[in-house]
Amino acid sequence: MRALTRKGAATRQRILEGAAALIRENGVADTTLDDVLAGTATSKSQLFHYFPGGREELLLAVARLEADRVLEDQRPQLGDLTSWPAWQAWRDKVVDRYRRQGRLCPLNSVTSHLGSRTPGARAVVTELMRSWQAEIAAGVRHMRDAGEIGPDVDPDRAAAALLAGIQGGVLIQMSTGETTHLEAALDMGLAHLRAGGARAGKVADGL
Repeated sequence: MRALTRKGAATRQRILEGAAALIRENGVADTTLDDVLAGTATSKSQLFHYFPGGREELLLAVARLEADRVLEDQRPQLGDLTSWPAWQAWRDKVVDRYRRQGRLCPLNSVTSHLGSRTPGARAVVTELMRSWQAEIAAGVRHMRDAGEIGPDVDPDRAAAALLAGIQGGVLIQMSTGETTHLEAALDMGLAHLRAGGARAGKVADGL
């Protein structure tokens, strides 16, 4: 996309955030371009100026926005997993985020609608999962190096397991409206990490 002026970038962002808000409220299937035009007080020519590909390009931009929000909503806790209280705070932040989101997941809604015909949508989710796992792995690595987690723990595999648990819990929540499974996945995952650290400490003490 060509470089935009400050005013142009602000206008594009206004359209994008307005479209995202409508999709979070109504779902992607019930949000039309006319809804976006009305909701953002934007003309059709203006919308196509910033999103030449029309609805598909706008939805892909919304997907990127929502993917960024998944990580931003976990900050600053996600980037500071350096103690067990910090991990607990992150766990609570994740649960609270998805409890507030409810059964409708905007990112899932948009990417499912775009489907396999839009490779960019798959790339958005892939990059989100890669970034999310890397930040969790950094926290596991810190705790391992500090002796709080067993030395044989693979940070990347541990992060992958935690992330899989989160995603599974969120998927069930989308069906039931309950965060029970999400909370259980996080609690059991963190308990497993802590237990590994406790075992390592006993071995080091000769117990």
